[in-house]
Amino acid sequence: MSWQIPTLIEQDIKSGKAQYRTFQTGNGGQSILPVPSNSYVVIFGYDFSPAGGGWKRVSGTIENTGALNLQNEPTIRWFETQQISFYTGTDFYPFIHHVDVKTTPFLNRWNASNPDINALIDYRTMEEIDNTPISRQVYITSTNDVTITHGCILTGTTITVNAIPITSRTPFGLTYGGSPIANPATQTNYGPGATPQQFMQPSPKDYEDFAFGLLPANADGQAFATPDNANGLLDATTLATTILSSAIRNSAAYNYYLNLHYALYTETVPESRG
Repeated sequence: MSWQIPTLIEQDIKSGKAQYRTFQTGNGGQSILPVPSNSYVVIFGYDFSPAGGGWKRVSGTIENTGALNLQNEPTIRWFETQQISFYTGTDFYPFIHHVDVKTTPFLNRWNASNPDINALIDYRTMEEIDNTPISRQVYITSTNDVTITHGCILTGTTITVNAIPITSRTPFGLTYGGSPIANPATQTNYGPGATPQQFMQPSPKDYEDFAFGLLPANADGQAFATPDNANGLLDATTLATTILSSAIRNSAAYNYYLNLHYALYTETVPESRG
């Protein structure tokens, strides 16, 4: 997906009413876009280069069949789901990205004296994160400094599953309402630390109305990860130090980069844009 300057903002930039700006960040997971006093910004797009590039993971097993072991281990899975979020002081905007893994099977060695399929063969796979930039259109207005957070996510832990009843918002046949075969997740925790984000479905109100149980302390109607060293949101710098190496951490290719595209208005925000 690509982004483009919204028509009204483009007109404002051309007339001198607004200034086109970019803000580039990366490496550590926490950044702040400063907004001058008596001004506001409209972020309308970003280009995101995921973390995890510049290193390759090789795995494999010796087998006597044609099967390849392509299962990823946590060291690569950490980078397959990455989150960017924006906090304006009044609103929170999380964006979760799934990141492709390029997997290349290869033959490490084989028994030259017996090249049949049943010969002893060492199959390997090379895995590497595809950190090709991802572009996204957004529309985020803020009169305050904008807090930007990036991190990798390992798990979203299913806590409860329930049968969804038939209601006007969950009709039979079109949704899971009344389905005899489905018990979808109704609570998923992102980060099992002291204060995990507890994602409730279909919504926190429905969870209570359907008598699925009491709402937990951190119930929310959106799916996003919160900081946690084991399973939740973990910045790529810490991740490199704990599971890879400081040499990888200092590699420019390994780190994430984010470039925001926004318009700066040196005036108070009109109510129609708020």
